[in-house]
Formats: sequence, structure tokens, C-alpha cells
Amino acid sequence: MALNNAGHGAWSRPGAWNDPDYIQIGWMGSQKGTNFTLPRPCPLTADDQYSYMSLWCLMAAPLFFSGDMEKLDEFTLNVLCNPEVIAVDQDPLGRCARVVKLAGGVFAMVKDLENGAKAVGLFNPGDQPATVAAAWAELGLGGPLAVRDLWRQQDLGAPGEKLSATLPRHGVLLVQVRN
Repeated sequence: MALNNAGHGAWSRPGAWNDPDYIQIGWMGSQKGTNFTLPRPCPLTADDQYSYMSLWCLMAAPLFFSGDMEKLDEFTLNVLCNPEVIAVDQDPLGRCARVVKLAGGVFAMVKDLENGAKAVGLFNPGDQPATVAAAWAELGLGGPLAVRDLWRQQDLGAPGEKLSATLPRHGVLLVQVRN
């Protein structure tokens, strides 16, 4: 669904947001008519949840949390409230990232940011760990670069000729890249 939503990225801008729906992580219940279910942990792994939030932020999607607010745990708060990740979603340009399909069924998303930097997500949608790599030129980047891991909130130092990470199943690496 996220890649389909990103396909509408050309129309994403301040005041016109692509909305892939609610963020469904943490504890969730449901209501159908007059039937309610008690909150239960979402079935997504930690890696799924980081990928989910990364996708929404790269698409500049509205961040509507639909979980149980009374059962917010430390992990869910970390996913929902990382200020560096939220800044990617809330960037004033309001652009949706473009998708770069890579060999092996993995992909990258590249989002232009108002400050001239780019947010880049490497994604492994597969069911096995995989090395995801993209040459900087493939991502539309070049020159001396500085890379910051947004989930870990740490600088990664001077990169080589490509962005590469071994990711778990459904894993993500979300970085900000500056010239």
C-alpha cells in the first residue's frame, strides 16, 4: 500500500497530503457496529513498526495514531515521538519521497527537504535478512556527504560510494544526507 500511495507523490504538497491511513502500532482494539474488542498488542514486529513509521514520514503523510492511548509503552512512544523522524514527515516542503527500486526486491525512498538535505530510507520488504545497497548517484546524490541515522540519532561519518545496510526482514535504515 505504501508504494502505491507514493505513486501519487507528485500531488503531495502543503495543503494536499497523501493519506495512507492511520498508524496502527502499539496496542489496538476495534469497533464494528456495537461490537468492541479489547485492546491487544499489534502483530507487527519492532522492525515492521520502524518501517511503518519511516514510510509514513517519507511520504509526508498525516500522522494519525489509532492505538490505545492508555497502553502506550516506551517502545511505541519511541516510534511515534522521535523528533528527527517526525521532522522528515513535517518538513515544510511537504514532498513525498520518490521510490527507487533496487535489485533483489528491495527499495529506497528519497525525499527532498527544505534545508537542501535529503531523507533516505532503505527498505527490506522480504521475509529474510538482506543487504540493501544503493549507489549515491542512483539516489540522486553526490559530492562530499554527511549521513545521520535518524532512528539512532547519531552521525554515521563519511560514507563510501554507496549507502548500504544489512537489514532484518521488513527492516529499514532511515538517514538524512547532507552535502
